[in-house]
Amino acid sequence: MRWAGTWATSPLAVEGQSFANQTLRMICRASIGGERLRLRFSNASGGRPLVIGAARVALRGEGAAIRPASDRGLTFGGESSAVVAAGAPLLSDPVDLSVPTLADLAVSIYLPGETPENFAPTGHGNAHQTGYISPPGDFTGAASLPVAKTTEDWFFVNAIEVLAPSDTGVVVAFGDSLTDGNLSSLDANCRWPDRLARRLVERRAKRPFAVMNHGIGGNRILHDTRGDSGLRRFDRDVLAACGATHAIVFLGINDIRNRWGRPEEVVSAAQMIAGLRQLAERGKERGIVMYGATLLPFENETFLPGAWTPERDRTRLEVNQWIRDAGAFDAVIDFDAALRDPERHARMLPEYDCGDHLHPSDRGYTAMGDAIDLALFE
Repeated sequence: MRWAGTWATSPLAVEGQSFANQTLRMICRASIGGERLRLRFSNASGGRPLVIGAARVALRGEGAAIRPASDRGLTFGGESSAVVAAGAPLLSDPVDLSVPTLADLAVSIYLPGETPENFAPTGHGNAHQTGYISPPGDFTGAASLPVAKTTEDWFFVNAIEVLAPSDTGVVVAFGDSLTDGNLSSLDANCRWPDRLARRLVERRAKRPFAVMNHGIGGNRILHDTRGDSGLRRFDRDVLAACGATHAIVFLGINDIRNRWGRPEEVVSAAQMIAGLRQLAERGKERGIVMYGATLLPFENETFLPGAWTPERDRTRLEVNQWIRDAGAFDAVIDFDAALRDPERHARMLPEYDCGDHLHPSDRGYTAMGDAIDLALFE
């Protein structure tokens, strides 16, 4: 048996949020199950220590409720409370809990003190998952959390790990908003890594595989933007991902788009290729099987009007051709071929387009998950 990440999200500073003597209950879907688990919390963005007064995990009921018989208190070195050092992660003690595959887990955290906006709470915005924030008080053990307001962000919880058979594989989906599932339906779990996780479970009688989603909206290979660049965060989010055996790198469209229009951040295909090659080599050096995913078409996107140009599309095509032909990755996942309009390769098929010509629809994200050859995970 070994520890394997069953759920994860990349830690970022979440703006405009403060807490004071409140309980947070966040919902996280396990990609594989197990009988024993532990949680990782993160204060990566915090400028000072974070006090966790209590933390619990349970199987989710309906809404903000849990299944009471599954409720487990978490400890940290045997203590029920903990202080997370500034900039640091925190791993809980293991706890026995029978977690079914693809189960929703409710993670409850009590923050007894003041966590003001300038604390820079660590979490993951735009999670496409409803979370719950209580009125003042410790409600971590409440079967039904009293809700002062809801949120679509995760806070402080970074990963969930289960004790799994020793042959369990762990796939890290490493990308931008197209991996994060931007503009997908709330609470629907229809990001492409979610679809991949379901397909891996459905095939049964094969080697088990977990999927960890480390997509960050706006992320780029070469430059920091919302969160560290892909080259900067790769060690944390892929090499250090618990039990990682495989990774899918799906990054680059934001390098091409250059959202902030900075001349010094205009990149060439050659620069992007050099960055992707580094990711492939660094992963393979650690024994991780590395897959490269081709970049989707985005002709005349409206998310950022004017971001698409014929010249930028030529850059995308050059990068895609390199991904397909250079052999830098162990295999290629051709998202471009799966979603592009066969009559006009610079754009997505309308049924796969959410309407902004950049992000897929729920149907498009599902098609991406379906485009991945499961023979890559034997």
